[in-house]
Amino acid sequence: MKLADYTTLGLGGPARSFVTATTDDELIEAAGAPGPVLVLGGGSNLVVADEGFPGTVVHVATRGIRIEGTRMTVAAGESWDEVVEQSIKAGLAGLECLSGIPGLAGATPIQNVGAYGQEVADTILTVRAYDHETRKITQYPNGLCDFAYRTSMFRGADRYLVLDVTFDLSATPQPIRYAELAARVPAGASPGQIREAVLALRRSKGMVIDPADPDTRSCGSFFTNPIVLPSLVPPGAPHFDAGDGLVKVPAAWLIEHAGFSRGYLGGDADGVRISAKHTLALVNDGNGSTAALLTLARKIRDAVHATYGIELRPEPILIGTSL
Repeated sequence: MKLADYTTLGLGGPARSFVTATTDDELIEAAGAPGPVLVLGGGSNLVVADEGFPGTVVHVATRGIRIEGTRMTVAAGESWDEVVEQSIKAGLAGLECLSGIPGLAGATPIQNVGAYGQEVADTILTVRAYDHETRKITQYPNGLCDFAYRTSMFRGADRYLVLDVTFDLSATPQPIRYAELAARVPAGASPGQIREAVLALRRSKGMVIDPADPDTRSCGSFFTNPIVLPSLVPPGAPHFDAGDGLVKVPAAWLIEHAGFSRGYLGGDADGVRISAKHTLALVNDGNGSTAALLTLARKIRDAVHATYGIELRPEPILIGTSL
């Protein structure tokens, strides 16, 4: 079973064994297999080595959405964009800016998925997860999840297996905090109108999965926006308050001003390139490899560091390889 067939990048070698879990019990049992285990959701945030994975890959396929008032509980295996759509159909707000993000619901608390001024930490009430150390299922309230920019206590921790997530939403959307999106929607826009604007914006950047668009054969943003001391902000670079005396600098700006344009070819990294629509996305043209992708990523990272003294960090999870 080649993992390339289960990742949005279309890259990754074979798994030693592959199990599809459709219930919590199946998921817990499969994830407890001896040896290395990789829990696989939608594959939208994974970069898997060309050599594959020398253990058990557990494909999460659990289902279920329950709405009670403003609270929405979602099984880990539900498609994230369908979750957002269902919340809007139920007349709820709080997830609309996260429309069009590929992957499964169970992955969203792991990396605190966010876009256009929203992140799931804003609305997550609890995360129900299996603890491999205690062998118990526990409800973790938001305050214990250690949410931060694109991370949480669940990221990189083999100890926890997310089973479902409960969101506490609202009847009316909050003001849009992202200027590029705010310019596209009228004041007082409904969650549905905001969703359509977000989808249009993401399509323009190749960030909505579309088999007809080769720019979507990626894992979305490859680098996170660095959070740095104000003294490190390059002259002319946009930056935003990140709290604690730090600021966030757009990685896309740094990449472009370090000499990498949209559509940039990998050169010695055949079969991969920067997206023609967005410099944060690295694309597999169909004949690429994980090794080539990481060669291009290192070239970008090293150039930004040499130019600005700022280190770019990968947003996707790297399996069997490193940057």
